[in-house]
Amino acid sequence: MAKVKPFCALRPRKDLVDRVAAPPYDVISSDEARAMASGNEVSFLHISKPEIDLDPKTDQYDEKVYEKGRENLHRFIKDGTLFQDDSECFYLYRQIMPLGSTTHTQIGLVACASVDEYQSDLIKKHELTRKDKEDDRTRHVYTLQANTGPVFLTYKAIKSIDELFADIEKGEPEYDFTSEDGIRHILWVISDVNRIKAVEKEFEAIPIMYVADGHHRSASATRVREIMKVENPSHKGGEEYNYFLVVIFPHDQMNIMAYNRVVKTLNNNSAEEFLKKIAEKFEVTEKGGDIPAPQAPHEFGIYLNGTGYILKAEKGSFDESDPVESLDVSILQNNLLSPILGIHNPREDRNIDFIGGIRGNDELKRLVDSGKFKVAFSLFPTSIQDLISVADAGKIMPPKSTWFEPKLKSGLSVHLLSEKKKCEV
Repeated sequence: MAKVKPFCALRPRKDLVDRVAAPPYDVISSDEARAMASGNEVSFLHISKPEIDLDPKTDQYDEKVYEKGRENLHRFIKDGTLFQDDSECFYLYRQIMPLGSTTHTQIGLVACASVDEYQSDLIKKHELTRKDKEDDRTRHVYTLQANTGPVFLTYKAIKSIDELFADIEKGEPEYDFTSEDGIRHILWVISDVNRIKAVEKEFEAIPIMYVADGHHRSASATRVREIMKVENPSHKGGEEYNYFLVVIFPHDQMNIMAYNRVVKTLNNNSAEEFLKKIAEKFEVTEKGGDIPAPQAPHEFGIYLNGTGYILKAEKGSFDESDPVESLDVSILQNNLLSPILGIHNPREDRNIDFIGGIRGNDELKRLVDSGKFKVAFSLFPTSIQDLISVADAGKIMPPKSTWFEPKLKSGLSVHLLSEKKKCEV
């Protein structure tokens, strides 16, 4: 049974929402965030990436960074940029993203999820976390006493929930704006008690939810709960810190793009030797001067020395019955990147980089043509069913297996961990 909890969101003034809303903290660098927030004193990046307000030489994990984030959050509250709802609400969040000649639409519930359910695996994971990144978010959440960015959850779609959301959408939205990347963001406030109860009842029918994106945020929320539990001698289990901020979308609305790879070395192989070794596990077809996009699972596009190729994994070169080993990212890693290019630990090897599919294959070609990288690999997107199968099997995906679009904007709602309904500054 999925427990979703309404909360008193801290959120932007209606006339400022398009200026406050910002990309997630982990998809842009500090330099990119500094440039993006330049001239915009109400950008949420001042809270989610507060190092932008300090000397660029400051270590991003310095205590000053977290203190600056807390200072900025309190400033936003004090000057009225952000205000807190008087009563606990759910929020409905629709995103409409242009995709060529069509659009992708997804609508999800903004709510709080239970740390207990996360720990008991009623909210399933599919990725490992990196300690440095988990430590960073733990310090950020604890210092600010707030979940400033949502965890992206999914569930197996239920028709009655779709119908309930469609009915809520008939009302007037609180926010409706289009961000600079062309994505439209619409948010409804669900404050009616009967509607809130209806949402809670519908989600009780969901046995399992899955972390789609935001493993570091969910892990850090759990760690903060444990810290605050110890600090509170009157801990009862219902305090706000026992819950974390989420946006929950049905699985059939997920849009997963490829997470492509570029590599700086051929590991002392000539191009001819490299292609010959690839042919032991893949069918190799030359495709001309561009990097081709794979059209089906177990196909890969590569770009090398100004020429594109399509690779097709040979039957028997991977375990089709294993939900992890049969992933394209695993096939590429186990049959090419590790044995041929010597990249055994892609999490830490500096010879490999990962390029989100939103940037397109032209970016892969540009990186290789620039001389910074020797070869690029274009993958077929991992499916949402692949993600669910891996999570249900209790297994872990290789790093950088999925790239979800559109990204959830930060700053549209903040979950305060304080017991008080109204935030004090």
